[in-house]
Amino acid sequence: MPAWFYVLRLRSRKLYLGSTRSKLQRYADHFSGRGCKTTRADPPIAVVYEEEFQTYKEAFRRERQVKRWTRAKKETLICGAFGELKRLARRRKKC
Repeated sequence: MPAWFYVLRLRSRKLYLGSTRSKLQRYADHFSGRGCKTTRADPPIAVVYEEEFQTYKEAFRRERQVKRWTRAKKETLICGAFGELKRLARRRKKC
């Protein structure tokens, strides 16, 4: 059963990261104010990134990985600049 890791841009311009088995239902929940405490208080304005996985475990693992990243790395992932993402990852390791 497929699962997704996704990123929402909130009204405050912050990013919300999540994972789900039911992408369309979860998006509907977030955009209607039923998704979670965070998106009730700061509504999403757009889905800015998503990745599909074969299992929920894989999607959740990706969510946890990306949540540890800096804002710069998250924004770079959203833009699809994978070369820049690698550069940022190397830079982090040198510190």
